[in-house]
Amino acid sequence: MGEHNEHYFSGEPTSDSRPRDYVFDGPAGPITVTSDSGVFSHGRLDKATALLIRNPEVAALVPASGDLVDLGCGAGPIALWLAALRPGCTVWAVDTNERALALTEANAARNNLANVKVAHPDDVPGDLHPAALVSNPPVRVGKEALHGMLRTWMDRLGPGAIAVLVVGRHLGADSLQSWLSAEGWPTRRLGSSGGFRLLAATVRPAED
Repeated sequence: MGEHNEHYFSGEPTSDSRPRDYVFDGPAGPITVTSDSGVFSHGRLDKATALLIRNPEVAALVPASGDLVDLGCGAGPIALWLAALRPGCTVWAVDTNERALALTEANAARNNLANVKVAHPDDVPGDLHPAALVSNPPVRVGKEALHGMLRTWMDRLGPGAIAVLVVGRHLGADSLQSWLSAEGWPTRRLGSSGGFRLLAATVRPAED
């Protein structure tokens, strides 16, 4: 959550801009991220995202070709990591926060990652069927809104696609795992650390 009680998922943050840089180790070298107020994880790589990008099983699950989606990209650390990890893929960095989208676009250029496309959810092509979704989703939008968001995107994934999500245990990670499985997307836990769960949900291949 941003300053002055402003939600990081606000479409147009009104808090004063206070850019701050941080650096993390990417798959091909350091990645520099400019963050800002009004955007999730200002000034640092948050613990949940760090758990996701440092887990070797997550990297192994990400396909080497096709479209990838970072849903709720913030300033873009996951999207940038994906783009560096899989240079043959197009990474869609999706967010409703205009400041977040501008930051991610600038951060992609700064790190010479030309395979990142930033987009508001409404501007993602309707015929896009990503091979994977990798996300630290905005769980604070509330359970109903989160379920609606995930249902929309899970339905868009191609057959056999994978969704990797990192969610706080105290924010409903275990119930989310159960819900995803009950909705028809078998979900397993990849890891757990610091109160966060790494979940991997699979889209069943189309029947012959």
